[in-house]
Amino acid sequence: MKHYLDFEKPIVELQRKLEELKKHPETHSLGISFEEEAAQIEKKIEETRRMIFSNLTPWQRVQLARHPKRPYTLDYLQTTFTDFSELHGDRLYSDDRAIVGGLARLGDHKVVVIGTQKGHDTKENILRNFGSAHPEGYRKALRLMRLADKFGLPIIALIDTAGAYPGIGAEERHIAEAIAVNLREMMLFEIPILAVVVGEGGSGGALGIGVADRVLILENAYYSVISPEGCAAILWRDRAAAAKAAEALKITAKDLHDLGLVDEIIPEPLGGAHNDPAAIAQTLKQHLLKHLKQLHKLSTAERLKRRYDKYRSYGHYLEQPAAA
Repeated sequence: MKHYLDFEKPIVELQRKLEELKKHPETHSLGISFEEEAAQIEKKIEETRRMIFSNLTPWQRVQLARHPKRPYTLDYLQTTFTDFSELHGDRLYSDDRAIVGGLARLGDHKVVVIGTQKGHDTKENILRNFGSAHPEGYRKALRLMRLADKFGLPIIALIDTAGAYPGIGAEERHIAEAIAVNLREMMLFEIPILAVVVGEGGSGGALGIGVADRVLILENAYYSVISPEGCAAILWRDRAAAAKAAEALKITAKDLHDLGLVDEIIPEPLGGAHNDPAAIAQTLKQHLLKHLKQLHKLSTAERLKRRYDKYRSYGHYLEQPAAA
């Protein structure tokens, strides 16, 4: 395991012990055969993995969501989808590489897929701006969504971003306005819309392509108004309190589902999506096809009404009556 997280160390140590035993089988314990000792270690690895990953804290899930080996949008476009044809540019300023999109097939369905894209190494991360889109990225997404609406193609959005880019250039080109227009327009499109949080779902950067009839989330992904580090810096004046913030924010898939903010949790392979990319790609495909089939059964009017009611139901508050 080339990259592992702190809480995975017990698993890594056992795997190293097994590798060492296989390299030097003569070192096996007395009174037990090499095959028996190797089988015992493999069983212990499996038990340890199950114990660790069945008791993850919110902060540990955030770390998994950020794992550099986790599949990203372009990975899913090669596995979950077929016949992907990428479309570039917003026809206003430039082509933002942090958001990719285009035409594809999902099973027998022709769809438009849009997603935020990170990089698997430093060079690609710089090219993709670490998955943080500029205004032109959201305007490109809107152009593709309008194309989908025009030709009656369902929209599928794959979300994995820490947030929209907060730089001066993005502010000069009106990042907030670009996201706000997407929120408004996505509420009105007449075709089915599915959104899936596959990794990080950070603030308005995620919402900019996240208004949908159904919002799904991978088991170890998170969706939040602010990153745990940002929250910790504001509330505790210390980014080291990120684990405490992650707990308080209720940003895990289970918390979000319990609160009614996501419609379904997509299970991941044991150890996270990066442990078996082929398996998570097929699982994602099955869930998307299921929800797409359900949405196609609804009339346009009913689908729009349900979408409107869905977002109107978010957030509850009580008004204090004015004192007499």
